[in-house]
Amino acid sequence: MTSLLIVDDDKAFCEVLGESLGKRGHEIRIAYNVLDAVNIAEEFNPEWVLADLKMPGGSGLELIPMILEIDSETKIVVLTGYAGITTAVEAIKLGAIHYLSKPVSTDEIIAAFHKNEGDPNVPVESETLSLDVAEREHIIAALERNNQNISATARELGMHRRTLQRKLGKMRY
Repeated sequence: MTSLLIVDDDKAFCEVLGESLGKRGHEIRIAYNVLDAVNIAEEFNPEWVLADLKMPGGSGLELIPMILEIDSETKIVVLTGYAGITTAVEAIKLGAIHYLSKPVSTDEIIAAFHKNEGDPNVPVESETLSLDVAEREHIIAALERNNQNISATARELGMHRRTLQRKLGKMRY
């Protein structure tokens, strides 16, 4: 039985996933924010942590070093509905072993925790990023640099705050 901490602000998602993983023999604890996750990890000492990227009161990126400070052997997988190259790279650099985009199945989550090495046989995409994807990546990176502050991000990108909000609304960010 593997001990697993799920950290996500979506309570319904946590309950469904926790039940699914529990039925597969995993001991589950759930936290809905970074502070609760750290407190639970200190007592529960999970072998695995599944952390959402974007949560109120702190991000999954901020959580990674906190969890590894508690136990450097903990395997961390970052899960997000806002996947981006920048955040994926940062998650891995901070110590996560994998980065998954929602929607994802329970089997894919479990497989991610068992994947300890990279796969040199993953197909290399030959297409360049579309303009929409490149713009989305650029905006997400700027938001990260500005701690999700819309006004500061708009200033950095040289656009009006309302224009940025409209673009974010279309991206469902």
